[in-house]
Amino acid sequence: MPVSTPRGARTSRAPRLPRSRAAANRRARRLRPLVAAASALVVLTAGALWLVGDEDAPVVRQRCTATVDGQSTSLSPEQAGHAATVVGIAVRRELPARAATIGIATVVQESGLRNLDHGDRDSLGLFQQRPSQGWGTEQQVQDPVFATNAFYDALVQVEGYRDLPVTDAAQRVQRSGFPLAYGDHEPEARLIASALTGYTPAGFTCRLRRAEPDAQVGTDEQASLKAQRLRDAAAVQAVRVDAAVVPGTDGKGLQWSLQGEEAPRLAWAAAAWAVASAAGYDVVEVEVAGHRWEREAPGRGWVGADTGVPEGDVRVRVS
Repeated sequence: MPVSTPRGARTSRAPRLPRSRAAANRRARRLRPLVAAASALVVLTAGALWLVGDEDAPVVRQRCTATVDGQSTSLSPEQAGHAATVVGIAVRRELPARAATIGIATVVQESGLRNLDHGDRDSLGLFQQRPSQGWGTEQQVQDPVFATNAFYDALVQVEGYRDLPVTDAAQRVQRSGFPLAYGDHEPEARLIASALTGYTPAGFTCRLRRAEPDAQVGTDEQASLKAQRLRDAAAVQAVRVDAAVVPGTDGKGLQWSLQGEEAPRLAWAAAAWAVASAAGYDVVEVEVAGHRWEREAPGRGWVGADTGVPEGDVRVRVS
């Protein structure tokens, strides 16, 4: 119930501020939300730049994506690098894309595409292979290249594996206690395999932060240390041919020339491998089949460009 004020009594009122002060206070109240938002933005930006480590670098959420026929699946740069190894080795061994799909589905189930240093009992690595079961030493099964080759060595011994359901083919290799789980990952495995085997050109791309510049350079005949590291990795993970140093790149550019009827697809496979491996090898540019991927333009992905790279070739540059 409202309380009435006796007639003639004075009510207590806040003292009236001078008009200029009242207006100033009203403006201050209106500005408070804006000031708070601006302060938060400064804090967030400073934090993001601290994470990037470069005051001039754009803030980028690092992510890689495989896209096939309008369907996509995304991976972290770490996962993309391991996917590149698993699929790249299948391509290098001239195995069918089905083998790459089985390999990816297996690794997604076993380790989430991570090279684990632990697991059930003595299981380790991407494929959670057990040294006690003859897969190799602890060090070997935690080497992604060794582990992947060991998996494919066993897979190709499975009669008719190309025609088996993914879960059956994987289970005959892995002997898992959860034999039906591999098939759950077939949809994303097929997307990743198609994009990384070159059957879907420009199907794999990554948004990455800037690579650290390297003052160390090479020559027109000698690759820089970073480029040589990339060339060594590609030789065991992706391609059978050696790369030539691109003149005029200070030894930081490499070019692979693939041969045969499959050369255009294999060039796209090598290009996709380079993009998926970019975070680990400081790749900043990949050119293939009139297309270019640039790390400095993370939002653009693959774009059409007059690269001058012949059909069947792929050119890659490191920082």
